[in-house]
Amino acid sequence: MLDEISVLKNNGTRDLISFPFGKSVVGCRWVFAIKIGPYGTIDCLKARLVAKCYTQIFGLDYGDTFSPVVKRGSIRLFIVMTAL
Repeated sequence: MLDEISVLKNNGTRDLISFPFGKSVVGCRWVFAIKIGPYGTIDCLKARLVAKCYTQIFGLDYGDTFSPVVKRGSIRLFIVMTAL
């Protein structure tokens, strides 16, 4: 867990801020996984910090969701347009 927290801090994906008055906290929990190697030995132990999204209320805790997805055809078209 300490390795994961240090990676989050080094990448700048996590900041410690003061809690605004009148807002609710979205909880989080640690998820652990054991990665098994090809011969059945333990390859590594992984830990992830995930948010409990089921506690969020639309319009109160968040406004919009965005998932960046690009289709293969769009990438090809962009490459062809830049090549001309």
